[in-house]
Amino acid sequence: MKLQFLGATGTVTGSRYLLSDDKHRLLVDCGMYQGVKTLRRRNWAPFPVEPSSLNAVVLTHAHIDHTGYLPALVKNGFKGKIYCTTATHELCKVLLPDAGFLQEEDAKYAFRKKFSKHDTPEPLFTQKDAWEALKHFESLHYHETFEPIKGFQVKFTPAGHILGSSCVHVTHKGSNKTVVFSGDVGRQNDLIMRPPEPIQKADILICESTYGDRRHAETDPEKELADIITRTVGRGGIVLIPAFAVGRAQMLLYVIHKIMREGRIPKLPVFLNSPMAIKATEIFCRHHKEHKLDAAQCELIDQNTTCVRTVDESIELGAVLYPCVIISASGMASGGRVLHHLKTLLPNERNSIVFAGFQAPGTRGDALVKGAESVKIHGEYWAVRADVFNLDSLSAHGDYEEILAWLGQGGLEPERVFVTHGEAVASDLMRKIIRERLGWNATAPDLFDAVDF
Repeated sequence: MKLQFLGATGTVTGSRYLLSDDKHRLLVDCGMYQGVKTLRRRNWAPFPVEPSSLNAVVLTHAHIDHTGYLPALVKNGFKGKIYCTTATHELCKVLLPDAGFLQEEDAKYAFRKKFSKHDTPEPLFTQKDAWEALKHFESLHYHETFEPIKGFQVKFTPAGHILGSSCVHVTHKGSNKTVVFSGDVGRQNDLIMRPPEPIQKADILICESTYGDRRHAETDPEKELADIITRTVGRGGIVLIPAFAVGRAQMLLYVIHKIMREGRIPKLPVFLNSPMAIKATEIFCRHHKEHKLDAAQCELIDQNTTCVRTVDESIELGAVLYPCVIISASGMASGGRVLHHLKTLLPNERNSIVFAGFQAPGTRGDALVKGAESVKIHGEYWAVRADVFNLDSLSAHGDYEEILAWLGQGGLEPERVFVTHGEAVASDLMRKIIRERLGWNATAPDLFDAVDF
């Protein structure tokens, strides 16, 4: 059996891993690259292996950096099945068509503004391509063992992080080796998600390292957010929270309504301006048995949030001048409706922009939290006079101490550990910590590295 790293090495995006033997090829995750332009360009390169040669795909969770390339994979010849948890399947029905829509809109905008090097810019894939990819999906429950291709047995176990997230366990009958892909690992004490389930067996472990070089701040995120909202409202401003549509948006709605009910912030309107986040919230509420919030708590969030669904409603919200909270995607300000709010709100010192988690290098979110005086949006630069915050204590990723604690909860004695899905420094430090603390043979692989077992 061979393991090859086709993405997520030296970066937190583009998650793609290839397991193969003499007869079969299994792809674990099929993500898009995000962030700096040199990474985004990889989305347009030919896929590292011929898509038609892949027998099946297995997904850890629904986020676009783990699933976003699937429509292009199918478009370019993949004909097999795509396996995931039930909730991941439901979320992908929202995320992938939306990604296709954004690809089409970006191509149209580039054509109108003439800032593409191509005379007629084309999208990487379309909404139609996304729906075609979804025809290949097959969903399963946690702990249900299945055989996507002959000789490979797979099961999912809960990973925390977001709804439907899983660690993928692959046992190869020929080598009798079990390879476990951590996916994105959630927090031990997340506000709404349950902690990741301990791994009991792994001969080879592929572990994420988003926060491999840092600890989350030991602060009370509810108090931090309450203080920011209270100060902003006191000066007549608006609080804009760029948030990932899946996971962070639902957590933020819960926290805001909780601290409002407790009288820790003034009563004020809360808007959710992201069609994708609205649909994801509905899915989140339907699957309430998979997280900490019960049906009544989910209903409370829904009743007290104004959902902005249409473009006209979004334009009207952009003209609002009274104090309110606006949650809008995307979480790194890389696209979506949040960009229009940023253009309106950034130049005014009364307002606050609150990020809620990791900002990949090269994104607008990264530039803003690092103190940029202006940012480029839709071809123009916009001054940054609003207050900008990043509450990484609201992140959905466990930091390195939380991941080490999680790894120590099972009966693991892996032969090899490969540290991926982190910036180069984070992955290397995580590798070093795993070696020193746990005594495991840990490596941070390079792109396209291959290992035989």
